[in-house]
Amino acid sequence: MNRRQVQKKNLAQRLVSRWTRREFLLTSLAGISLGVVGSLLWKPRFGKRQQTRTFIAKASDYHIDISALIVAGLLELQVAPQELKGKIVLLKPNIVEPHAGFEHINTHPLIIRGAVEAFMRLGAAEVIVAEGPGHCHDTLFVLDESGLSDVLREDRIKFVDLNYAEGYTVSNLGRFSSLKSLTFPETLRRVDWIVSMPKLKTHHWSGVTLAMKNLFGLMPGMYYGWPKNVLHFAGIPNVILDINTTIRPHFAIVDAIVGMEGDGPIMGSPRRVGALVMGRNLPSVDATCARIMGVNPQRVDYLAAAESLGPIAEGQIIQVGETIASARTNFQLLDHIPAQRGLRLPVF
Repeated sequence: MNRRQVQKKNLAQRLVSRWTRREFLLTSLAGISLGVVGSLLWKPRFGKRQQTRTFIAKASDYHIDISALIVAGLLELQVAPQELKGKIVLLKPNIVEPHAGFEHINTHPLIIRGAVEAFMRLGAAEVIVAEGPGHCHDTLFVLDESGLSDVLREDRIKFVDLNYAEGYTVSNLGRFSSLKSLTFPETLRRVDWIVSMPKLKTHHWSGVTLAMKNLFGLMPGMYYGWPKNVLHFAGIPNVILDINTTIRPHFAIVDAIVGMEGDGPIMGSPRRVGALVMGRNLPSVDATCARIMGVNPQRVDYLAAAESLGPIAEGQIIQVGETIASARTNFQLLDHIPAQRGLRLPVF
């Protein structure tokens, strides 16, 4: 049995151990159960076992100079201006539900504005904001209710509705799920950088939803349904790994100023952390975010299986900016939600 097959087997065992027999049977019918697939030749983008860097910045509220914080983070993470000069950058926020005034649900519009300004200051030729909301078919309504449409209009920022974008299909390089191919929006072919900009949240089905899970919104609803039903049926942890392995995003900026705890990603409660978290390597960023939330990343199924994409062990992540301890804010985890059971980091 090769390493990829072992990872799949371990992930399946972890999923089974979390759920009741009834929950497992229901999810099996939806395609969570993992089959054995042939070995794949895969060269990890980040090399083997190398250290990565993750940046934490204190951010008291959304009205500080977000752009300056993001520029500082990019430079701390060794993103030189020449790396961005003349490039097209796609920002993928988490704009999931049309709830005006609920700042813990969607990536805050001022974080998105700050990121656009930061990438332009460092030489990007164009910055595009793109999203494919998972629940609401009316993307313009979601933008209006979230407050993002005001920022897009005032700053003349281009927006692409990924739910209705023409798609192109490629082989599924991850093959953690049963999906043989993945269809991405054509927009991704004309950009140089893909930046995941999630909201820091717990999640009903995956335990937490951070930079890697946020890329579900790249997948066009016209191909995958609402709320991306085809991907849910294939198994959320598995498809998270498939998307990230296949598309290989470049950067993450996590809105952790106000996050969501409890029954996320929609029904939870606000939890103030007062931070931004950034990095080139999404598994490492997610692992750092999990620790800030008081969650053990090695107990989160998709993170525990993400070895080929990047390290999650604390000793392999060089922490710059603020420390995890200074930002740690234990999020509420609900025992009646199987994906959240047993995730708590010990308190020392």
